[in-house]
Amino acid sequence: MTPDLATPSRHRLHEDIFAMLIGTMLVSLGIVFYAQVTLTTGSTAGLALLLQYVTGIPFGWLFFAINLPFYVLAVLRMGWPFAIKTFVCVGLVSFFTANIPQWLDIASIAPLYAALVGGGLMGLGILSLFRHKASVGGINILALFLQENFGIRAGYFQLGVDAVILVAAFFVLPVDRVVYSILGAVVLNMIIATNHKPGRYVGFS
Repeated sequence: MTPDLATPSRHRLHEDIFAMLIGTMLVSLGIVFYAQVTLTTGSTAGLALLLQYVTGIPFGWLFFAINLPFYVLAVLRMGWPFAIKTFVCVGLVSFFTANIPQWLDIASIAPLYAALVGGGLMGLGILSLFRHKASVGGINILALFLQENFGIRAGYFQLGVDAVILVAAFFVLPVDRVVYSILGAVVLNMIIATNHKPGRYVGFS
């Protein structure tokens, strides 16, 4: 029997768990690519990367701490299931980014390749989480809230916020690294903007 693709179907628990694991692994690998060549991105991940470069504090600790205030919005506006999933996803990204360098030895990677492929990996990972009512925290939470309640496209809103963070990167990183970071941010946000919109995907959690 051909499934009715127009009728939304609820994700099962194991499907949510699988999506959260895959999504956070993709995001984490993209972040490791960026850290390898001193790039940054937008949202709380970009802020955590910049602070890591300046302070030397590991990304995972910074990323987890920066996201803490956003859980209030997640609970109040998006509900406990979304907040719990997001808390778990942020924890997984913190864990994976701390351990991937021990699992994967990257001797050399071209900055442009790291920017484009890393941005693509993060975009696909975030898209996977969005479709299962989860996120990697921070601006992602605010972006989802604005899209679901006011019709503001999550990808475009996040692109604007990311632009502010990337401008701040000019005070921390060499100009060429900021340019590469901007290219990666465009890839990341275009993946979300073109794929996460009403009617494009009908499953729900």
